[in-house]
Amino acid sequence: MRTIILTLFAATLLFACNNNSDKADAYGNFEVVETIVGAEGQGKLLKFIPEEGMQLKTGEIVGVIDTTALWLKKQQLLATKKAAESRLLQIKAQIDVQETQKATVLKEKQRMENLVKDKAAPEKQLDDVTGQYKILESQIVSTKTQNQSVAGEIESLVQQIKQVEDQISKSYIVNPLDGTVLEKYIEPAEIATPGKNLYKIANLSTLKLKVYVSGSLLPQIKIGQKVTVKIDEDSKSNQSLDGTISWISSQAEFTPKIIQTKEERVKQVYAVKIDVVNDGRIKVGMPGEMFIAAANK
Repeated sequence: MRTIILTLFAATLLFACNNNSDKADAYGNFEVVETIVGAEGQGKLLKFIPEEGMQLKTGEIVGVIDTTALWLKKQQLLATKKAAESRLLQIKAQIDVQETQKATVLKEKQRMENLVKDKAAPEKQLDDVTGQYKILESQIVSTKTQNQSVAGEIESLVQQIKQVEDQISKSYIVNPLDGTVLEKYIEPAEIATPGKNLYKIANLSTLKLKVYVSGSLLPQIKIGQKVTVKIDEDSKSNQSLDGTISWISSQAEFTPKIIQTKEERVKQVYAVKIDVVNDGRIKVGMPGEMFIAAANK
């Protein structure tokens, strides 16, 4: 009789331990960081390849906005810049001629100064040469001002050309990250405008299970810790996956209303995110459970 009682006690204890091990330490849902790609250029969408469920790579050109108007504007600016550069060359040549004339008149002025000093020439001739020298100086200053003005015009045109080139580059829609297209908001031949949403993409290779744990459980977890995550396989069994704690909230909050009973919702808990490698079985919004390994408890 004693043997039977001991056997029943051991079985009961084992059943209780098994039941306790089956209870998750936290519950939550899987989520993912979603990126909405918007247009930076404006115009008719000539090409757009994203489709829902399509896998895209970082840096891949997935669409092109019509750049005809921008290309024509760039050609016009280039032609204006070329004409300004031609004027600049003419002005520089004019300055060279004036500088040569100035040097010649300066020599004549110095010669007349010596002649007047020796009383070999009247002062009027010196005054005339001095006047010519001052006129040339004024002309050179004026011409150099024109040179600066044209140079400034060319610099302005260079900046305008860079702006147009930047707009042209933004007419190519470049995918920002490796991931799966979740939603598509526009079709080819439609008009894109800056800021308009084009498609939504997310990297589904790793999903985050966001769970809520009580304060008493905090000392048992830390960032980088390995945990077990379980998802529903069918109505009676679960599938186990490896997870890594990547974030723990520093502030307590009330449990979201979607969690458990009203009694559970009024408790203060801490949000925790667990990275789980997705082999295709996990879907965004799917419920999941977190189990802390016995060695960590």
